[in-house]
Amino acid sequence: MEFWLQSSIHTLLALFALPRVGLPAIFLVSLISATLLPMGSEPAVFAYVQIVPSMFWPAVLVATAGNTIGGAISYAMGAGAEAAWHRWRARRAGAGAAASPDGIDPPPGPPASGPADRPSPGGRWHALISRWFHRFGPPALLLSWLPGIGDPLCAVAGWLRLPFWPCVLYMAAGKCLRYVILTAALMQAWPWVSTWF
Repeated sequence: MEFWLQSSIHTLLALFALPRVGLPAIFLVSLISATLLPMGSEPAVFAYVQIVPSMFWPAVLVATAGNTIGGAISYAMGAGAEAAWHRWRARRAGAGAAASPDGIDPPPGPPASGPADRPSPGGRWHALISRWFHRFGPPALLLSWLPGIGDPLCAVAGWLRLPFWPCVLYMAAGKCLRYVILTAALMQAWPWVSTWF
């Protein structure tokens, strides 16, 4: 099993070797790393720009596009999870009312008209994050580039049903700034750091 896994990894690395494939590999790595999988795309972007310095801007833009699409996928996953949670909750409430041992129907009341009327799944933390996101809105996704919290921020924005296109715009801006700053800084620092090895 270990040999099979190792040979599969080597085959994938050979398939997506940067000098041969280049920008499609950066796009794919950036897309995958923007989902909830723990992976970093900056080393791939830096390695490609180190090999072909004239491709700085195309590499940054392709990485930004892939990472932004990955963030949009996380947003969609959050929106889907929120819808699934409410469907589960409605089924559970319906099953509980139908199985009532005393046969008394629940009191009539107005139906839930929107997300604000729906029960909250996470208690105190859900309320805190919800208030924070609704206070800042889509600009909060400028922080979607942060390691560890950026990808969940995109999913939470989907869960809270923030407007999709403004969220994508702010995701793209934050991720583009990250790639520009990190890649430029690494390009400047690499000659000095490489002397250590």
